[in-house]
Amino acid sequence: MTEFIEIIKAIIFGVVEGITEWLPVSSTGHLILLDEFLKLNVAGGLGAVFAEEYMSMFEVVIQLGAILAVVVMFFTKLNPFAPSKSAAEKRGTWSLWFKVVVASIPAALIGIVGDKILEKVTGKDIDGWIYNAITVAATLIIYGILFIIVEKWQQNKPTRIERVEEIGYRDALLIGCFQTLSIVPGTSRSGSTILGSRIMGIARPAAAEFSFFMGIPAMVGASLLKGYGFFDYVSESGVSVPALAWIVLAVASIVAFAVSMVAIKFLMEFVKKHSFAPFGIYRIVLGALVLLYFIPAMI
Repeated sequence: MTEFIEIIKAIIFGVVEGITEWLPVSSTGHLILLDEFLKLNVAGGLGAVFAEEYMSMFEVVIQLGAILAVVVMFFTKLNPFAPSKSAAEKRGTWSLWFKVVVASIPAALIGIVGDKILEKVTGKDIDGWIYNAITVAATLIIYGILFIIVEKWQQNKPTRIERVEEIGYRDALLIGCFQTLSIVPGTSRSGSTILGSRIMGIARPAAAEFSFFMGIPAMVGASLLKGYGFFDYVSESGVSVPALAWIVLAVASIVAFAVSMVAIKFLMEFVKKHSFAPFGIYRIVLGALVLLYFIPAMI
């Protein structure tokens, strides 16, 4: 019965991840909040340290399932070896990948190098300082307001870039700088990149699509780092990871993949006719609810 309950929890985590990874509402923020109300219990008798290390890895690695949905849905567009493509189209695909790499550099530098420096100087990494519900609430509200302001500001302005192929290397680097903001939980990786793209005059569909592609190296890299950290902990501590822990991780990842397929299709259709302002309103309401829930407990 215990195993069944944990698998149900894993399904819920996968659904939340699959929906929120692509909508500009912060998947990490939602997972942090979900963990407050729906604790996974896969540690057995291994204690609080194992549970903390496992959740730190779990919340990142299940994003690989969501990322796989992008690879599947945009496989032809992202595949530079597709036999159906002409030589020029293959060059265009390689160019798109290079732009994604360029856009990934700022967050990689801040997220990896900056994180290590901060931990060495202060004894705590970025997560140790800002990974909490109050930070999530604040960033949900702040970026919700920004989404509404930017969409209102861009409402009657002509878009500078209509298609993702028109995004240049300078544009990619600037979008990558916006992605660094997502290191703060509650900001949203897709939210920060889409917001930056809209400020730069990029059409909503192109902004969303390029954000999806940027998620591939970002999430693969983050998952590898978290996975390595977890295995390093397991190796040093000598603990034996329960089978249920692996099952829960697999179930959540598979569900995240399936739900992501639906969420991506929804967002691409939504932004053809609507602005991102409704997501801004959602963020503000959710952030306010989080503050109302957590602040009394802190007083």
